[in-house]
Amino acid sequence: MKDFDIQHIAKLARLKVSQEEAAQFEQEMSGIVEMVEHLPAIDGALEVSVDNAMQLREDEVRPSMEREAILANAPSQEAGCFLVPKIVE
Repeated sequence: MKDFDIQHIAKLARLKVSQEEAAQFEQEMSGIVEMVEHLPAIDGALEVSVDNAMQLREDEVRPSMEREAILANAPSQEAGCFLVPKIVE
């Protein structure tokens, strides 16, 4: 089982996570990594053809989260949008 610093990950994501939630998330992350490690290796590229086409789901309009809830943890916001530092002149 791999160790994950859930509190550090939560801090980077600006999330508040209790100790109980951190323990649960650590267990879930370990399970995900273990599952991925046991996936069979795929030799070569997967070929996409008419005979092997993906079945896509139909688009469906559904309610979304409220803008206020989405922006609740944003460090800076203005006019309902995220403010990010300018990095290109």
